[in-house]
Amino acid sequence: MAALDLFGRRWSLRILWELRAGPLGFRPLQKRCDDMSSSVMRQRLTELLDAQVIRQLPDSRYQLTPLGEEARHTLDPLARWAERWAATIDPQGADHTDDPSRIALDSSHLEGQAVRRKGRKG
Repeated sequence: MAALDLFGRRWSLRILWELRAGPLGFRPLQKRCDDMSSSVMRQRLTELLDAQVIRQLPDSRYQLTPLGEEARHTLDPLARWAERWAATIDPQGADHTDDPSRIALDSSHLEGQAVRRKGRKG
């Protein structure tokens, strides 16, 4: 599986991002990923395991491998850009998450923007 195919799948990057601070079990990881469905979670975890980007520990938690850590570090510039972007589109700085850099992987804050644009004629 090519890297763009793997990381382009919904939730793959989010899983990497959520594992950045250390190992997590299935349910805690699922909660951090906005309660994605169990079937999609299993599928993404299997793909990431097969790609050797994550590993499953003996206690069943998931952890980034050295390759996964390297891939995760490539998200840092995206997270920094996303913080600047969020400040541009939301100058009042509404608190969208408990982790501002998470906005790079979470577009829920854009829902209001899309609704406001639909009302414009142009």
